[in-house]
Order: sequence, then structure tokens, then C-alpha cells
Amino acid sequence: ERLSIIDDRGGSFVRMANLATVGSYSVNGVSALHTDLLKTQVMRDFDAYFPEKFNNKTNGVTPRRFVALANPELAALYTEHLGDAWLTDLNQLRQLEELADDADFQAKWRSVKMARKRAAAERAAALMGVDADLESMFDVQVKRIHEYKRQQLAALHVVDLYRRLKENPQLDVARRTFIFGGKAAPSYTRAKLIIKLINSVAEVVNADPDTCDLLKVVFIPNYNVKTAQLVYPCADLSEQISTAGKEASGTGNMKFSMNGALTIGTLDGANVEIRDAVGPENFFLFGLTTDEIHSLRESGYRPYEYYEQNPSLKGALDLIGSGHFSRGDGALFRPLIDSLIHRDDYFVLADFQSYVDCQKKVSDAWADQAHWTKMSILNTARMGAFSSDRTIRD
Repeated sequence: ERLSIIDDRGGSFVRMANLATVGSYSVNGVSALHTDLLKTQVMRDFDAYFPEKFNNKTNGVTPRRFVALANPELAALYTEHLGDAWLTDLNQLRQLEELADDADFQAKWRSVKMARKRAAAERAAALMGVDADLESMFDVQVKRIHEYKRQQLAALHVVDLYRRLKENPQLDVARRTFIFGGKAAPSYTRAKLIIKLINSVAEVVNADPDTCDLLKVVFIPNYNVKTAQLVYPCADLSEQISTAGKEASGTGNMKFSMNGALTIGTLDGANVEIRDAVGPENFFLFGLTTDEIHSLRESGYRPYEYYEQNPSLKGALDLIGSGHFSRGDGALFRPLIDSLIHRDDYFVLADFQSYVDCQKKVSDAWADQAHWTKMSILNTARMGAFSSDRTIRD
């Protein structure tokens, strides 16, 4: 019955995944983790019946668009040191590893990043009237707006930093420009409420004299591929913070890394393989694993306990619930808060403290610009496997 193409329970329906599996010569997942989940959970019966059908083809992205076209300064630097063979053989970037400690090359690397940050900041000023601090860390999360991708977790981090700065103006905080972008499905009310929350937090944080010199929040309107080509090259930190086990692969994670951004992320999708490739020391890891989330769900996850027991988390959620970011309207974000405290299907509250602690490590690393630049160079030099050329060859 589980293998049937037709579901006869309560009427007759076509099971599209079953039909596709039966009708296909080969079925590939798009990351090692995703393929494993297909074989052991989602399509377990089919894998037992057709063991030769299931295989992995980790996603890739094209360096022609996402480096050469999007980041001409970085492309020129690559070509200066490697020739132009890297355009069709991204493994050529491994040669940059020997330059990771070279002060002159590091200076060129930072100059490329600054040029791209300036281009993005000029666009932000023209579109949104936001003046971004070019010396600040550009902390970027751009992708489809969905609860499993956890833009709400990043927003809670911003609120937590803001709240702590208001309580202690002398708090040692790395200057950051938080950049969000993405679109929600037309009927996805809660995703739209997350967009509203980010914009409302930006309205308050950017105008508050106690915080505006240290924190800026930007939500990019009408995010699309053309805009993305400005965003990927300007990022210092790439936010890949989906709930473990929910992201099939991700490709934004690859585009950011190819352009010199370091990643903060969970062991989800292709993050697992990116971390293996670039080295754990060049990746900011946090959060529950897929197995840990499964165990927590099975044992009975109670998000309210995390809310009650974590003063920072409670302070951030209560500040949102007070109407501080909604001009006194305490009801506006109540559906979002209630869903987190009482359901939290994507384990935001469970991962909050791990995320905040990891963000502190990010800030500490940012304070040493020479070491950050070395990490950035090594991170990018080891991204050859994530070219779409390799995926297509596979």
C-alpha cells in the first residue's frame, strides 16, 4: 500500500513522488544529507525495492554568473594569480591557499570586499535611504521566507543585541549591518508576518541613537537574481541557519562562500559538505543535529520551557510582544510569538542560545581582521566541488 501510485484513502489521489520514482531511471538527492534522508525516511520502501535507483548529486552553482559576472573585482584577482582556467575548473582556486597568510594578497582581498560593499551600500541608500557602515560586518540572510529557514531566529538575535545595548550602552558589540531579503508565498501569512517583524525592528533600531551606530537592519525590497548579484559579493557573514533536516541542499550557501563570506550554519543540507570542504575551523557551527531534533520531537519538545528558563530569549520575545517594535500594538506579532512559545515546529527556541553563543564567536573572530581574511581566503579556495560543472559531470 505504501508503494502504491494511487492513494485510495478518502478518495483517489495520485502520489506524485511515488509516480516519479517508479517512472524514473534514476532518483538523485541534492546533498549527502538529503539523499540519506530520502533513502532512510521519505522513500525508504522504494529504496528497499529499487536499491540501485537512489544516488547523490550535490548541487552546484555556476562561477560564471555568481563570481565572474557578479563580482568582477574578485574575478580579476583570481585571474591575476591563476589565469582564467578557474572559470571552467573551480578547483584551480586551491592554489590560493598558499597566499592565505600573504599580507599583500590579504590587502587585495579586503579591497575587493570593500568595493562590493560600497556598491551594495550605494544601492541601499538609493532604494531605502539607509546609510550602511562599510566598516561594519555585513551579516546577510537572503532566501525564500519560510519558518524552516528561520529568519525569525536571526531577527531574535538582532532584538537580543538591541535590548542588551539599551540596558548597557558600553556593551562590547561588533558593528553589524544585518541584511535580509526574500519573498513569501502569497498565502503564507506567518512568513509575511516575519517580513513585517524584520522591517519593524529595522524602523526602531536604525532610528535609535543608542544603537544606530552599532546596528543597522536592512530588508531588501523585491529580492531577485539581479539584486542577488549585488548581495552575494558584499557579504562578510552568510546565514545558513535552517532547522537541521529541512533544507534539501541550498545554493545560496555556495554563492556566498565563493565570494569570500564565512558561514554560520547548522548541519543541514549542503552545509555539511561545505563545512567538510572548507574545514571546521573556517565554519561557525551551531544547533541541534537532525538526529537530536528527531529525539527531542519524539520525547516531547516543550518550547515554553526554553522561553521561561532563558532570560535573553524571554527578554527578546517579551520586548516584541510589548509593542516596542509595532508602535505600541502588542497584538500585531502575537501570532508569531505564540507559535514559537507553544508549538515551535522548527526548534527556534531550542537553538536560540547555541546561535547566540556562536554569534559571539563570530564577533570575536571579526575583531582580528587578518585572521578573518585568512579564513575567508581558505574558505573560498576550497569551494571547487560546489561548481555546477562538477554536478553536471556527476
